[in-house]
Amino acid sequence: MKDHLLFLGFSVLLVVSCSRPAPTPEAPPDLYAQLTKEAAYDSAFAANLGSDEYGMKAYVMAFLKKGPNRDLDSLAAAELQTAHLKNIFAMAASGKLAVAGPFMDDGDIRGIYIFNVPTVEEAQALTATDPAIQAGSLVMELHPWYGPATLPLLAPLSKRVEKQSIVE
Repeated sequence: MKDHLLFLGFSVLLVVSCSRPAPTPEAPPDLYAQLTKEAAYDSAFAANLGSDEYGMKAYVMAFLKKGPNRDLDSLAAAELQTAHLKNIFAMAASGKLAVAGPFMDDGDIRGIYIFNVPTVEEAQALTATDPAIQAGSLVMELHPWYGPATLPLLAPLSKRVEKQSIVE
């Protein structure tokens, strides 16, 4: 089950990476094999991440859905999107947001957040800081979620592959 939950966690990351160009046809080295080759339990590392005995911990997953106020002109919509992205980066920099990303279709569910907080109440407080939520362009649906304790390590690692920031 732990492997399935780890796979789910990595699958969620694909949502974040889908907004980026596809990799070149040359296959990179097998990173998973490299990272797990000499992996061994590290109690201090696990404790620092808030891990339980299975390498997992509590998060809150948010589904960002279309809100009632979406009829903005293109300039206002672009300004709101920039403010929304800046808020995402601020939450990630604070360590409170582990993963964020849009869905690539035009459905009612626009994207996800995975908050690095243990309670829905804490996630609701963070949600209230989002300018798109404040404007009613988006609404959040929050759910407690159990995922890999290593998930918060992805944001700093993503800087190693981010050639250009979404928000300048």
